[in-house]
Amino acid sequence: MRAYFHDNVDSDPKEPHEQLTPVTPEELKNLGVLYWHFDGDDYLEKVNGIAKERNYKNRDEITVSKEALGDSYESKLKIFFQEHLHEDEEIRYILDGSGYFDVRDLLDRWIRIAIVKGDLIVLPAGIYHRFIVDTNDYLKALRLFKEEPKWIPINRMHILIYNRF
Repeated sequence: MRAYFHDNVDSDPKEPHEQLTPVTPEELKNLGVLYWHFDGDDYLEKVNGIAKERNYKNRDEITVSKEALGDSYESKLKIFFQEHLHEDEEIRYILDGSGYFDVRDLLDRWIRIAIVKGDLIVLPAGIYHRFIVDTNDYLKALRLFKEEPKWIPINRMHILIYNRF
């Protein structure tokens, strides 16, 4: 996992957009973002351990690629890249491929988190974020849920009246 401040250039979002300012795992943890990396044959056992510890009872898999999503690929990417939050944690274990989660820090700056196969990331409820695959246009992830699988984004409005998080 690499994390750094986004350069805020409005070009292809699949590009790295890397500034020279790295963000440490400790800084991410202070925002509530948790990270582990599991590879090797025992990765599923380790993921299951985190799932049990955090009371994640359900899971599914998602593949984000042109082949998997067909004609809806570009529209799905636009939805994923729209800045939003969730009322629940967002938990992903990357089975294959790579991409980026962008999260807002306390000063409303974008932090880009590059994720690859073996990364497990937890975004806390209420954090504004967005997701995009990188230029490889492929990511396969295990999604973990506390209850029934659901993905309900609450898109950011320019004027936020109330955020209970």
